[in-house]
Amino acid sequence: MVQEIHFTLLIIHLIVGFILVYLATKAFKKTKFPPMALLAIGFSLIVLGDTIVGDITSVLEENTIGEIIEEGIEIAGFLVLILAVKKS
Repeated sequence: MVQEIHFTLLIIHLIVGFILVYLATKAFKKTKFPPMALLAIGFSLIVLGDTIVGDITSVLEENTIGEIIEEGIEIAGFLVLILAVKKS
């Protein structure tokens, strides 16, 4: 039961994350505003790091190295988001 809830939340997390990335990419294509491209990249890194890498490492039980990689990708995503906000 708990595993099913976890899997359902993971799917919802992925869908919402990819919708966010899609909308940011679509906004960049429409406006050609460079900070929008940075937003799309930052959101992509956060979705990739948190959802995909995080869950793969939890399944493989590679906690130490996997968590370092996950956190590194998320930090890079947040740095790109900060850069996007600063440039807008």
